Amino acid sequence: MPDMSASASLAMTHFVTLAKEVDENKVTPGVLGFIVFAAMALAVWALMKSMSKHMNKVDFKESPDDASGKNTAESPSGKASPAKG
Repeated sequence: MPDMSASASLAMTHFVTLAKEVDENKVTPGVLGFIVFAAMALAVWALMKSMSKHMNKVDFKESPDDASGKNTAESPSGKASPAKG
């Protein structure tokens, strides 16, 4: 990397020395990993709570089957019309 500035080169040398001090068999995710995991868990909890609220608003009533086994939906006039599907 020939176009590196002096400060970037100095930062890289400090980073490399810090990386050598870390035990390769004892690396952990640390605080940043915990924060990311906690944020994802909080987002999933909020999505599940929202989904539950929206699902409770759904008013689904299944129409009964007629003798032929096909679903029919009654129109407001009382006449049966074939179900779509």
